[in-house]
Amino acid sequence: MHELVKELFLRKFDNPILSKLTDAAILEARDKRLAFTTDSYVVRPLFFPGGDIGKLAICGTVNDLSVVGARPLFISCGLIIEEGLDYSTLELIAESMREAAELARVKVVTGDLKVVEKGSADKLFINTSGIGGIDDGIQLSTKRIEAGDRIIINGPIASHGVSVLSSREGFDFESRIESDLAPLNDLISTALCASDQIKFMRDPTRGGLATTLNEMASASEFGIMIEETDIPVDDDVKGVCELLGFDPLYIGNEGKVVIVVGPEDVEKVCECMRAHELGRNAQIIGEVVAGPKQKVCMKTLIGGTRIVDMLVGDQLPRIC
Repeated sequence: MHELVKELFLRKFDNPILSKLTDAAILEARDKRLAFTTDSYVVRPLFFPGGDIGKLAICGTVNDLSVVGARPLFISCGLIIEEGLDYSTLELIAESMREAAELARVKVVTGDLKVVEKGSADKLFINTSGIGGIDDGIQLSTKRIEAGDRIIINGPIASHGVSVLSSREGFDFESRIESDLAPLNDLISTALCASDQIKFMRDPTRGGLATTLNEMASASEFGIMIEETDIPVDDDVKGVCELLGFDPLYIGNEGKVVIVVGPEDVEKVCECMRAHELGRNAQIIGEVVAGPKQKVCMKTLIGGTRIVDMLVGDQLPRIC
Protein backbone atom coordinates (compact mmCIF):
# COMPACT_ATOMS: atom_id res chain seq x y z
CA MET A 1 0.00 0.00 0.00
CA HIS A 2 2.81 2.43 0.85
CA GLU A 3 4.51 1.66 -2.46
CA LEU A 4 1.25 2.14 -4.35
CA VAL A 5 0.64 5.53 -2.74
CA LYS A 6 4.16 6.77 -3.40
CA GLU A 7 4.74 5.27 -6.84
CA LEU A 8 1.34 6.01 -8.38
CA PHE A 9 -0.80 8.54 -6.55
CA LEU A 10 1.92 10.76 -5.15
CA ARG A 11 3.55 10.83 -8.59
CA LYS A 12 0.26 11.76 -10.28
CA PHE A 13 -0.96 14.32 -7.75
CA ASP A 14 2.34 15.56 -6.30
CA ASN A 15 2.14 18.92 -4.50
CA PRO A 16 3.69 20.40 -1.34
CA ILE A 17 0.65 19.58 0.81
CA LEU A 18 0.21 15.97 -0.30
CA SER A 19 3.91 15.14 -0.32
CA LYS A 20 4.08 15.39 3.48
CA LEU A 21 1.89 12.25 3.69
CA THR A 22 0.51 13.20 7.09
CA ASP A 23 -2.72 11.79 8.54
CA ALA A 24 -4.45 15.02 7.56
CA ALA A 25 -3.53 17.76 5.11
CA ILE A 26 -2.60 21.10 6.67
CA LEU A 27 -4.23 23.98 4.77
CA GLU A 28 -3.66 27.72 5.08
CA ALA A 29 -6.85 29.77 4.97
CA ARG A 30 -6.03 33.47 5.31
CA ASP A 31 -4.72 33.74 8.88
CA LYS A 32 -6.06 30.33 9.96
CA ARG A 33 -4.71 26.80 9.67
CA LEU A 34 -7.11 23.97 8.91
CA ALA A 35 -6.65 20.20 8.86
CA PHE A 36 -8.52 18.13 6.27
CA THR A 37 -8.65 14.34 6.12
CA THR A 38 -10.61 11.56 4.45
CA ASP A 39 -10.87 7.82 5.00
CA SER A 40 -12.94 4.82 3.93
CA TYR A 41 -14.07 2.00 6.20
CA VAL A 42 -14.62 -1.53 4.94
CA VAL A 43 -14.36 -3.53 8.18
CA ARG A 44 -15.74 -7.06 8.31
CA PRO A 45 -17.82 -7.89 10.32
CA LEU A 46 -19.82 -4.68 10.72
CA PHE A 47 -20.13 -5.25 14.48
CA PHE A 48 -17.35 -6.41 16.81
CA PRO A 49 -16.69 -6.27 20.58
CA GLY A 50 -16.15 -2.64 21.50
CA GLY A 51 -17.61 -1.06 18.38
CA ASP A 52 -18.95 -1.21 14.85
CA ILE A 53 -18.24 0.30 11.44
CA GLY A 54 -20.16 3.50 12.31
CA LYS A 55 -18.28 4.26 15.51
CA LEU A 56 -15.06 3.32 13.71
CA ALA A 57 -15.72 5.82 10.92
CA ILE A 58 -16.28 8.73 13.31
CA CYS A 59 -13.43 7.90 15.70
CA GLY A 60 -10.98 7.17 12.90
CA THR A 61 -11.62 10.55 11.28
CA VAL A 62 -11.47 12.41 14.61
CA ASN A 63 -8.15 10.74 15.43
CA ASP A 64 -6.58 11.51 12.06
CA LEU A 65 -7.35 15.19 12.64
CA SER A 66 -6.22 15.11 16.26
CA VAL A 67 -2.75 13.67 15.64
CA VAL A 68 -1.82 16.65 13.45
CA GLY A 69 -2.76 18.93 16.34
CA ALA A 70 -6.22 19.93 15.10
CA ARG A 71 -9.49 20.35 16.99
CA PRO A 72 -11.98 18.21 15.02
CA LEU A 73 -15.05 20.24 14.05
CA PHE A 74 -17.02 18.85 11.10
CA ILE A 75 -17.40 15.49 9.41
CA SER A 76 -19.00 14.32 6.17
CA CYS A 77 -20.42 10.83 5.78
CA GLY A 78 -20.87 8.87 2.56
CA LEU A 79 -22.50 5.44 2.74
CA ILE A 80 -22.42 2.75 0.04
CA ILE A 81 -25.13 0.28 0.98
CA GLU A 82 -25.53 -3.15 -0.51
CA GLU A 83 -29.06 -3.98 -1.64
CA GLY A 84 -30.82 -6.05 1.04
CA LEU A 85 -29.12 -4.61 4.14
CA ASP A 86 -31.62 -4.64 7.02
CA TYR A 87 -32.98 -1.26 8.02
CA SER A 88 -32.50 -2.18 11.68
CA THR A 89 -28.79 -2.78 11.07
CA LEU A 90 -28.40 0.59 9.37
CA GLU A 91 -30.28 2.30 12.19
CA LEU A 92 -27.97 0.77 14.82
CA ILE A 93 -24.93 1.98 12.91
CA ALA A 94 -26.36 5.47 12.45
CA GLU A 95 -27.08 5.67 16.19
CA SER A 96 -23.54 4.52 16.95
CA MET A 97 -22.18 7.28 14.70
CA ARG A 98 -24.38 9.84 16.46
CA GLU A 99 -23.12 8.76 19.89
CA ALA A 100 -19.48 8.80 18.78
CA ALA A 101 -19.84 12.25 17.22
CA GLU A 102 -21.47 13.57 20.39
CA LEU A 103 -18.67 12.11 22.52
CA ALA A 104 -16.02 13.68 20.28
CA ARG A 105 -17.91 16.99 20.07
CA VAL A 106 -18.03 17.03 16.28
CA LYS A 107 -20.93 17.55 13.90
CA VAL A 108 -21.84 15.43 10.86
CA VAL A 109 -22.80 18.25 8.48
CA THR A 110 -23.08 16.67 5.02
CA GLY A 111 -23.23 13.27 3.40
CA ASP A 112 -24.14 11.04 0.51
CA LEU A 113 -26.03 7.78 0.08
CA LYS A 114 -25.64 5.18 -2.66
CA VAL A 115 -27.17 1.72 -3.05
CA VAL A 116 -25.41 -0.94 -5.14
CA GLU A 117 -26.49 -4.37 -6.33
CA LYS A 118 -26.43 -7.32 -3.95
CA GLY A 119 -22.93 -8.79 -3.78
CA SER A 120 -21.20 -5.53 -4.74
CA ALA A 121 -20.30 -3.99 -1.37
CA ASP A 122 -20.26 -6.60 1.40
CA LYS A 123 -23.26 -5.00 3.17
CA LEU A 124 -21.89 -1.51 3.90
CA PHE A 125 -18.90 0.72 3.18
CA ILE A 126 -18.51 4.17 4.77
CA ASN A 127 -16.39 7.12 3.63
CA THR A 128 -15.83 10.09 5.89
CA SER A 129 -13.99 13.38 5.60
CA GLY A 130 -13.19 15.71 8.44
CA ILE A 131 -12.19 19.32 9.00
CA GLY A 132 -10.53 20.72 12.11
CA GLY A 133 -8.86 23.93 13.26
CA ILE A 134 -5.24 24.15 14.42
CA ASP A 135 -4.47 26.62 17.19
CA ASP A 136 -1.53 29.01 17.01
CA GLY A 137 1.67 27.65 18.47
CA ILE A 138 1.09 24.01 17.54
CA GLN A 139 3.80 22.82 15.18
CA LEU A 140 3.98 19.06 14.72
CA SER A 141 6.43 17.77 12.14
CA THR A 142 9.01 15.03 11.64
CA LYS A 143 11.46 17.88 10.98
CA ARG A 144 11.34 18.74 14.69
CA ILE A 145 12.42 15.23 15.75
CA GLU A 146 15.91 15.01 17.27
CA ALA A 147 18.11 12.29 18.72
CA GLY A 148 17.25 11.88 22.39
CA ASP A 149 13.51 12.49 21.96
CA ARG A 150 11.37 9.90 23.69
CA ILE A 151 8.40 7.93 22.38
CA ILE A 152 5.15 7.43 24.32
CA ILE A 153 2.10 5.28 23.59
CA ASN A 154 -1.10 5.71 25.58
CA GLY A 155 -1.78 2.04 26.33
CA PRO A 156 -1.76 -1.63 25.27
CA ILE A 157 -1.59 -2.40 21.56
CA ALA A 158 -3.31 -4.81 19.14
CA SER A 159 -6.69 -5.25 20.84
CA HIS A 160 -8.66 -3.78 17.91
CA GLY A 161 -7.26 -6.14 15.29
CA VAL A 162 -7.65 -9.19 17.54
CA SER A 163 -11.22 -8.18 18.44
CA VAL A 164 -12.24 -7.88 14.78
CA LEU A 165 -10.47 -11.11 13.83
CA SER A 166 -12.14 -13.02 16.68
CA SER A 167 -15.59 -11.83 15.58
CA ARG A 168 -14.90 -12.53 11.92
CA GLU A 169 -13.69 -16.07 12.42
CA GLY A 170 -16.06 -16.92 15.28
CA PHE A 171 -13.28 -17.76 17.71
CA ASP A 172 -14.66 -18.59 21.15
CA PHE A 173 -11.80 -17.56 23.38
CA GLU A 174 -12.09 -17.79 27.16
CA SER A 175 -11.89 -14.01 27.50
CA ARG A 176 -13.74 -11.45 25.38
CA ILE A 177 -11.21 -9.10 23.80
CA GLU A 178 -12.67 -5.67 23.05
CA SER A 179 -11.43 -3.14 20.52
CA ASP A 180 -9.65 -0.07 21.89
CA LEU A 181 -11.76 2.08 19.56
CA ALA A 182 -12.14 5.61 20.96
CA PRO A 183 -11.95 9.28 19.94
CA LEU A 184 -8.59 10.61 21.10
CA ASN A 185 -9.09 14.35 20.65
CA ASP A 186 -9.56 15.13 24.33
CA LEU A 187 -6.53 13.06 25.39
CA ILE A 188 -4.34 14.62 22.70
CA SER A 189 -5.51 18.14 23.58
CA THR A 190 -4.61 17.44 27.21
CA ALA A 191 -1.13 16.27 26.22
CA LEU A 192 -0.53 19.30 23.97
CA CYS A 193 -1.51 21.64 26.79
CA ALA A 194 1.05 19.96 29.06
CA SER A 195 4.09 20.66 26.89
CA ASP A 196 5.35 22.56 23.86
CA GLN A 197 7.99 19.86 23.40
CA ILE A 198 5.64 17.43 21.66
CA LYS A 199 7.29 17.10 18.25
CA PHE A 200 5.10 14.68 16.30
CA MET A 201 2.14 12.31 16.67
CA ARG A 202 0.58 9.50 14.71
CA ASP A 203 -2.12 6.91 15.38
CA PRO A 204 -0.88 3.32 14.78
CA THR A 205 -3.85 2.00 12.81
CA ARG A 206 -3.34 -0.17 9.72
CA GLY A 207 0.01 -1.96 10.03
CA GLY A 208 0.21 -1.37 13.76
CA LEU A 209 2.91 0.18 15.93
CA ALA A 210 5.80 -1.20 13.86
CA THR A 211 4.54 0.36 10.63
CA THR A 212 3.90 3.71 12.30
CA LEU A 213 7.40 3.82 13.80
CA ASN A 214 8.92 2.93 10.43
CA GLU A 215 6.96 5.74 8.76
CA MET A 216 8.28 8.16 11.36
CA ALA A 217 11.87 6.95 11.02
CA SER A 218 11.84 7.03 7.22
CA ALA A 219 10.62 10.63 7.26
CA SER A 220 13.44 11.81 9.54
CA GLU A 221 17.24 11.70 9.66
CA PHE A 222 17.31 9.48 12.73
CA GLY A 223 16.59 5.95 13.88
CA ILE A 224 14.26 4.64 16.57
CA MET A 225 15.11 2.21 19.38
CA ILE A 226 12.25 0.62 21.32
CA GLU A 227 12.31 -1.67 24.35
CA GLU A 228 10.29 -4.89 24.05
CA THR A 229 9.82 -5.01 27.82
CA ASP A 230 8.18 -1.56 27.77
CA ILE A 231 5.67 -2.18 24.98
CA PRO A 232 2.27 -2.74 26.63
CA VAL A 233 0.26 -5.75 25.40
CA ASP A 234 -2.63 -7.23 27.40
CA ASP A 235 -2.09 -10.85 28.39
CA ASP A 236 -5.25 -12.02 26.59
CA VAL A 237 -4.18 -10.32 23.37
CA LYS A 238 -0.66 -11.68 23.69
CA GLY A 239 -2.04 -15.19 24.19
CA VAL A 240 -4.23 -15.02 21.07
CA CYS A 241 -1.33 -13.66 19.00
CA GLU A 242 0.96 -16.48 20.16
CA LEU A 243 -1.75 -19.04 19.42
CA LEU A 244 -2.38 -17.75 15.89
CA GLY A 245 1.20 -16.76 15.04
CA PHE A 246 0.67 -12.99 14.86
CA ASP A 247 3.04 -10.26 15.99
CA PRO A 248 1.19 -7.60 18.07
CA LEU A 249 3.58 -4.95 16.75
CA TYR A 250 1.95 -5.24 13.32
CA ILE A 251 -1.71 -5.42 14.35
CA GLY A 252 -3.86 -2.33 13.90
CA ASN A 253 -5.20 -0.16 16.72
CA GLU A 254 -8.01 2.40 16.77
CA GLY A 255 -7.59 4.06 20.16
CA LYS A 256 -3.86 4.55 20.39
CA VAL A 257 -1.54 7.47 19.70
CA VAL A 258 2.24 7.48 19.40
CA ILE A 259 3.81 10.71 20.63
CA VAL A 260 7.38 11.96 20.16
CA VAL A 261 8.37 14.37 22.93
CA GLY A 262 11.55 16.08 24.04
CA PRO A 263 13.37 14.30 26.90
CA GLU A 264 12.97 17.23 29.31
CA ASP A 265 9.16 16.96 29.23
CA VAL A 266 8.59 13.24 28.67
CA GLU A 267 7.71 12.41 32.28
CA LYS A 268 5.39 15.40 32.55
CA VAL A 269 3.52 14.44 29.36
CA CYS A 270 3.31 10.81 30.40
CA GLU A 271 1.90 11.64 33.82
CA CYS A 272 -0.57 14.06 32.28
CA MET A 273 -1.80 11.33 29.93
CA ARG A 274 -2.11 8.84 32.79
CA ALA A 275 -4.55 11.18 34.50
CA HIS A 276 -6.90 10.78 31.51
CA GLU A 277 -9.16 7.74 31.11
CA LEU A 278 -7.76 6.92 27.67
CA GLY A 279 -4.15 7.31 28.77
CA ARG A 280 -4.01 5.72 32.21
CA ASN A 281 -1.67 3.01 30.88
CA ALA A 282 0.58 5.40 28.98
CA GLN A 283 4.10 4.10 28.64
CA ILE A 284 7.48 5.37 27.43
CA ILE A 285 8.51 2.71 24.92
CA GLY A 286 11.71 4.01 23.33
CA GLU A 287 13.70 6.89 21.99
CA VAL A 288 14.99 8.55 18.86
CA VAL A 289 18.63 7.62 18.22
CA ALA A 290 21.37 8.87 15.90
CA GLY A 291 21.62 5.56 14.08
CA PRO A 292 21.11 3.39 12.26
CA LYS A 293 19.34 6.11 10.33
CA GLN A 294 15.75 5.55 9.18
CA LYS A 295 15.62 2.16 10.90
CA VAL A 296 13.53 0.88 13.78
CA CYS A 297 15.34 -1.47 16.16
CA MET A 298 14.12 -3.24 19.27
CA LYS A 299 15.96 -4.44 22.34
CA THR A 300 14.46 -7.87 22.91
CA LEU A 301 13.50 -9.66 26.11
CA ILE A 302 16.64 -11.80 25.95
CA GLY A 303 18.95 -8.81 25.62
CA GLY A 304 19.57 -8.83 21.88
CA THR A 305 18.64 -6.25 19.27
CA ARG A 306 16.64 -6.83 16.10
CA ILE A 307 15.44 -4.67 13.24
CA VAL A 308 11.69 -4.09 13.12
CA ASP A 309 10.91 -3.79 9.41
CA MET A 310 7.92 -2.32 7.67
CA LEU A 311 5.26 -5.01 7.14
CA VAL A 312 5.27 -6.22 3.53
CA GLY A 313 1.64 -7.33 3.51
CA ASP A 314 -1.31 -6.94 5.86
CA GLN A 315 -1.55 -9.54 8.63
CA LEU A 316 -5.25 -8.84 9.20
CA PRO A 317 -7.08 -7.34 6.19
CA ARG A 318 -10.43 -5.59 6.47
CA ILE A 319 -10.10 -4.46 10.10
CA CYS A 320 -10.70 -0.75 9.43
